[in-house]
Amino acid sequence: MPKTSSFDAIIIGAGAAGMFCAALAGQRGRRILLVDHSPEPGRKILISGGGRCNFTNIGATASNFLSANPHFAKSALSRFTPADFIALVDRHGIAWHEKTLGQLFCDGSSKQIVAMLLDECAAGKVETAFGQAATVEHRNGSFQVSLGKDVTQAPALVLASGGLSIPKLGATSFAYDVARSFGLKIVEPRPALVPLTLSGEEALFKTLSGVSAEVVARAGNGSFREAALFTHRGLSGPAILQVSSYWRHGDPVTIDFLPDLRPGWLRQAKRDDPRITLRRLLGRTLPDRLAETLSDQLGIGLELGNIPDRALDAAEHRLAEWQFAPNGSEGFAKAEVTIGGISTAELSSQTMESKRVPGLLAIGEAVDVTGWLGGYNFQWAWASAHAAAQSL
Repeated sequence: MPKTSSFDAIIIGAGAAGMFCAALAGQRGRRILLVDHSPEPGRKILISGGGRCNFTNIGATASNFLSANPHFAKSALSRFTPADFIALVDRHGIAWHEKTLGQLFCDGSSKQIVAMLLDECAAGKVETAFGQAATVEHRNGSFQVSLGKDVTQAPALVLASGGLSIPKLGATSFAYDVARSFGLKIVEPRPALVPLTLSGEEALFKTLSGVSAEVVARAGNGSFREAALFTHRGLSGPAILQVSSYWRHGDPVTIDFLPDLRPGWLRQAKRDDPRITLRRLLGRTLPDRLAETLSDQLGIGLELGNIPDRALDAAEHRLAEWQFAPNGSEGFAKAEVTIGGISTAELSSQTMESKRVPGLLAIGEAVDVTGWLGGYNFQWAWASAHAAAQSL
């Protein structure tokens, strides 16, 4: 435990947002205590990006985020950009590379990002209390945080303990519970960037477990062109994880299996090669097992020359707008992030401070700002942490 019982700010949650906020505020000369109930900081960082940490996305803008207020993230994101974080990574000599769609990963290990954040915290003389469960009270304008038998206090408290995703790594409702205790509104948390499950007649697609294809997937007002993966439980892969953030129970997920083909391609194929079957034709673009299943589902087994144009048009339309009806998702256990959280209507977009409780701030995944797959949520962690740190 720290010897000092009084700080300028107490930050609860030693994930990406919490550690970065603590480091920046500490380097501004603030006395900071960083608390986490886990004995190890940055556990979610360590598993991210397949262990290589997809630490930002070079194209990150507010349009890549979901929130009840789509404008809320603009201020923080504009004041701390991907280039700013890349400069920090470079300063620490961490090698990185760009994958598809602007995603940046460590060449080595995500452990390097955790080590970098801890080094930055050390540079800011941040004191830590890891493996400590915290309880919070507010008295006389001061936040009192009990850690076992010890009590610390500060005029500012930062909620950085994240959302409900991946409970096996220690995710809890702590940030929401504290926010509610102060009367702050919570946007209903639900799993995001999560595989979707299928049942009933669609269960036959489970025989395709392990098969993937590049598609355009749509749900709600979200549309993404990436790989979709069939699993023994339903649908996954980047395209599905992306649209899961936009999906609501009862809504369909629409898949275009052949996004590069122009309208009329089946009639043209019939004219070019009337003896070809749909299965063989689909197999030129799609994995064989998927081509077989789709042609069987469409009931077109004859050579195309024997199929009326009207039937080909119907098949073409269905392949472009194949609808699945997920019966749910794999839940918070498999969700990469939580959508929803502490309402942005309660917070200043400039400082991340509560409008009704002076000195109470919320950052990162605890807030109702959720990014796309591909490094966006880390960029929100860095940007919201930066915004809060400048105000502490």
